[in-house]
Amino acid sequence: MNLKRIGAPVALLAAAAISLTACASNEGSTPSTTTAKATNYSGTLNGIGSSAQGAAQTVWAAGFQQANPKATINYDPQGSGAGRKSFISGAADFAGSDAALKPEELSSTFAGCAANSKGIDLPVYISPIAIAYNVDGVKDLKLDAATIAGIFSGKITTWDDAKIKDQNKDATLPSAPITVVHRSDDSGTTQNFTEYLAANAADVWTAPASQTFPFQVGDAAKGTSGVADATKNAKNSITYIDESGSAGLSIAQLKVGDNYEKISADGAAAVVAASPIADGREANDLAIQIDRKDTSKGAWPLVLVSYIIACQEYKDSTKADLVKGYVDYVISGDAQKAAAEQAGSAPLASDLADKVSKAAASIK
Repeated sequence: MNLKRIGAPVALLAAAAISLTACASNEGSTPSTTTAKATNYSGTLNGIGSSAQGAAQTVWAAGFQQANPKATINYDPQGSGAGRKSFISGAADFAGSDAALKPEELSSTFAGCAANSKGIDLPVYISPIAIAYNVDGVKDLKLDAATIAGIFSGKITTWDDAKIKDQNKDATLPSAPITVVHRSDDSGTTQNFTEYLAANAADVWTAPASQTFPFQVGDAAKGTSGVADATKNAKNSITYIDESGSAGLSIAQLKVGDNYEKISADGAAAVVAASPIADGREANDLAIQIDRKDTSKGAWPLVLVSYIIACQEYKDSTKADLVKGYVDYVISGDAQKAAAEQAGSAPLASDLADKVSKAAASIK
């Protein structure tokens, strides 16, 4: 997001967040200790993609531009699918995506990349996905994966359904229809949500994991802010959403193993830390194969890892230098902490930040 366009109050708030984080950096350790290289970058980068990354990108752009006054970072949160398509076509210098490049996308010709060069996935943002709802008088809803799958596939249609009541014996659940709100756009959040349900409730969630919501149920809205607004404006509604956009909504507890867990950035980060890098990718592609069945105490396996997708080699070497500098900044301890404070995300673990730093250094 170009801070010259989003208005002085927002720009000042984001810049202040970076400054305060830097001042507080000695007050406690952060998981990511990678330090951005001190270089005076200049030029313009245009990014398109994940709306879940939106709040973090605002903070990151503010901090990077504050340190590099001749640089401009534009980020348009159109959604992960739009970001990948724009990056492949050359309309964006980088994509923000809550899903890594798919095999069929990797077989594409990347217009902004050098001949025979492809995009690489660099994880920069980890966040729990919330099951957020708007039901008067219900504040501590508990749900397991099978019940969530039943609600979002249209098999469970009222709030007093026995499958919900059995998990919420102390709650006063209305005998009202459930209004499901889901993403209308090609969404990485939808990809992660459906991966979780396909892994944990396959007998109920009969559709494969997909970046497009697969069932004809409920109301559709575009982007994180769209589903948040739709859920706030509809009584007895429920949605899946990056936690950064869930303010003003109640969030369900998730059954993980034998326990119901409250949403936690630390729990999301722990799942990612225990998950392997996906097989069959290029050496510097760090797509993560999330363990959706992690049942460790405190784990939140309904998590998204969001990537900056960049060229391994750019046609324009000045773009390459600026992308490398921006990624280095984004994964630095201060920038990750500032994003965590503003967006509720989990800072990258230091070993993952180191891997991203090495991968970014390989960009040409």
